[in-house]
Amino acid sequence: MRKIVHRHLGKVVAGAAIAVAGTAVMIGVTLPGSAGADESGGTSGSGASGGAAQQAGQDAAGGSVRPGVVERAPAEGRKGKGRDPLTDDEMRRAERIAVNRALFDSSENVEGARGPQRIGVDLAEPDTADLDNPDAPRRADITFYDYKDDTLVTKTVDLDTGKVDRTGVQHGVQPPISRDEMTEAAQLLIADPLGAGLKADFKDATGKELTSPGQLMLNSMVYRATSGAPAALGACGEHRCVRLFPKVKNGPWIDSRDLVIDLSARKVGKLG
Repeated sequence: MRKIVHRHLGKVVAGAAIAVAGTAVMIGVTLPGSAGADESGGTSGSGASGGAAQQAGQDAAGGSVRPGVVERAPAEGRKGKGRDPLTDDEMRRAERIAVNRALFDSSENVEGARGPQRIGVDLAEPDTADLDNPDAPRRADITFYDYKDDTLVTKTVDLDTGKVDRTGVQHGVQPPISRDEMTEAAQLLIADPLGAGLKADFKDATGKELTSPGQLMLNSMVYRATSGAPAALGACGEHRCVRLFPKVKNGPWIDSRDLVIDLSARKVGKLG
C-alpha cells in the first residue's frame, strides 16, 4: 500500500477545525417541527399555529404532504431611497461615472490590463448637514486599486447629479482582497514552482490535477511584511500581497499559510 507523505506545503487541514465547523452548523440548525415541540398547554387551536397543526395532522392521516412554497424576492428598483443599500443598477452607474477615460487609460488592474481594479462599492456616509434629511442625495463610495503605482483610489459619486463629488488617493493602504484578486493570486500560485505542494496535495485528495482556481474554494487575507520577512516579500504592505487559504471543493482544506503572493510584482514568496 502506498504511503502518502505530506510535503512542505502539504498538511491537509481536516481535523479539529472541520469538526468545530460541523458542530457549529449542527448547533445552528433546528429540525422541522422541533421548535416549540414541548410547549403544551395554554391557549391553542384557535390561532394560526393551532390551525397549522390540525392541517398537518390531516395531511399525515391522508398520507399526503403539501409542497412547500418559495416566495419570490420583491423586485429591486433602479434606485434606492434614504439609507437603503445600493441597488445593482446604482452600483453599475456609480462605477461608470467614477471611471473616466483618464483614469482608465492611466491605471492597471490585477491582471496587468488597462483600468483600475475594483475593490468595492458602498453607500457613502451622509454629510453632516444631511444627517436628518430624508431626501438627502444618495452617494456611493467606489474603491479601486491601481496596480500601476500601488495606490488606493476612492471616488464619491453623487447618484442624483451623476458627478464625482470628491476623490481620495492613498498609498500603503490595503483593504480586504476582492474575489477577482483571490482568483488571480491562485492562478499565479498554481503556475509557480512554489505551488507544487498545493498541486500535489490536491491530487492526493481528489486524484485529479490542479490546473485552475475554479477547482478550489478560496479565502484570503492581506499580508504585510514584518521584521525578519524574506527579502522577496519585503515590499508587502506597499505592494498588494495575499496569503491564500484554499479548500478542495467538497473536500479538505490545504495548508498554504507559508506562501505569499505579491500581486503587484506577480511573484510568489515563502515565509520562514
